[in-house]
Amino acid sequence: PMTIEEIRQMTREFEEAARRAREAGFDGIEIHMGTGFILSQFLSTFSNKRTDEYGGSVENRARFPIEVIKAVRAKIGPGMAICCKMSGHDFMEGGNTLEDYQKIAPLLEKAGAQALNIAAGWHESAVPVSVAMVPQGGFAYLAEGIKKVVKIPVISGYRIVSPLVAADILNKNQADLIGMARALLCDPDLPNKVKAGMLDEVRPCIACCRCLDTALDDKTAICSSNARLAREQELVITKADKPKKVFIIGGGPGGMEAARVAALRGHQVTLFEKKPVLGGQLKGASMPPYKGEINDLVKYFANQIKKNGVKVRLGVEAGEDVILKEKPDAVIVATGADPIIPNIPGIRGSNVSTAWDVLTGKSAVGSRVIIIGGGLIGCETAEYLLPQGKQITMVEMLEKIGQDIGASYRWLIISRLRKAGVRMEVKAKAEEINEKGVIISRDGAKQVIEGDSVVIAVGQRSNKALAEKLQGKVNNLHVIGDASAPRRIREAVEEGFKVAMDL
Repeated sequence: PMTIEEIRQMTREFEEAARRAREAGFDGIEIHMGTGFILSQFLSTFSNKRTDEYGGSVENRARFPIEVIKAVRAKIGPGMAICCKMSGHDFMEGGNTLEDYQKIAPLLEKAGAQALNIAAGWHESAVPVSVAMVPQGGFAYLAEGIKKVVKIPVISGYRIVSPLVAADILNKNQADLIGMARALLCDPDLPNKVKAGMLDEVRPCIACCRCLDTALDDKTAICSSNARLAREQELVITKADKPKKVFIIGGGPGGMEAARVAALRGHQVTLFEKKPVLGGQLKGASMPPYKGEINDLVKYFANQIKKNGVKVRLGVEAGEDVILKEKPDAVIVATGADPIIPNIPGIRGSNVSTAWDVLTGKSAVGSRVIIIGGGLIGCETAEYLLPQGKQITMVEMLEKIGQDIGASYRWLIISRLRKAGVRMEVKAKAEEINEKGVIISRDGAKQVIEGDSVVIAVGQRSNKALAEKLQGKVNNLHVIGDASAPRRIREAVEEGFKVAMDL
């Protein structure tokens, strides 16, 4: 436990931090006393086991946070706002519940807090708060509960990315203000667009948590939807010196972003997509549970390219002859990738499908399914099949399932698969597929995994056929997204943006 002098020292450090914020010109500060940080550790019955004046009763557990509020106010004076961020529920066994925080909130208000920003859980709690499986506005009830016991403004946040959801929370009087973080990383202009009635202009956050994963990896946050994040002054979209005739082949995220930005720069853009709809592999990516918000990104791109005058030719596969005949000034190949079909005996059997064919409804599977490949695609295919009552076995050569999944999401999907009874065979190589299932080998020993259907999810290979045919025949040729190397939405969008900026 901290000594009394250590508590005093930390109080002085809070004071000095507030002083620096004031001198830097900020209008207000937020004192963090939630989600498992030090002040919330004093507030919570989970962690506060002290027997002195800083432990025991609600008043004692709140003593340190209250002392910090008062010390900060004395340091910065009356003209600067003080907000306190506090959890509305710890979601930790033995920790504070909403009812406990309803007793704490009035104490913070009395101490001088001018607003309360209500968080959900601790970082250590096994309750998801920011990923796509959490319903939008799913924690507004915590702010509503705190709002009942205080008179100062209460802020609700966590998984609020839709302006309509935000408005609904306010209209229901669940909160006085809305806190957004990821949604504003995705589109910093969201408030201005909403104020102007331009809801269809808002770039949607798809709750993929790439921003959080990169932050957890101690890197600058990136966004799958917004290539300009953290580089807004560097990456400014300006008109091109000379408009060009630009052909973009492929209507996935990379191709659509390239079309959007190129059109904004004044180029004459035609987008070819061989399928009858835009989106590319985003259609399959949106099919697993909790991934439906990916469709919002497709709608955003489709709206943007239509608004900016891009000619879209759906159901048209632009071949070498068409491109060379129409002589565009620049060609951007965004033809994506195709599933890797490993060289396994029996791979061409009637009981074998690819994960993408299963996710897009092209292939049906039996009741006992063996998924070869335990990465993100394999895991999400398993989740897609589970509600259909399938018995699933995953076969993965690596030591762990889901090694390519970000830290913010991996623990959740793995725990859900385990809870659902998915059998996970790791460090196992698929040696042969037959009508009975799959023969695997591990440490030199072979084993038969029985199943009705086999789904291949071992990765993807770039579709470079068109790019190779055009090489040397088109002066300004660019290959982006999965056509360059199979990766994620973020990389495709970033490369689409960059190539359009370079035209």
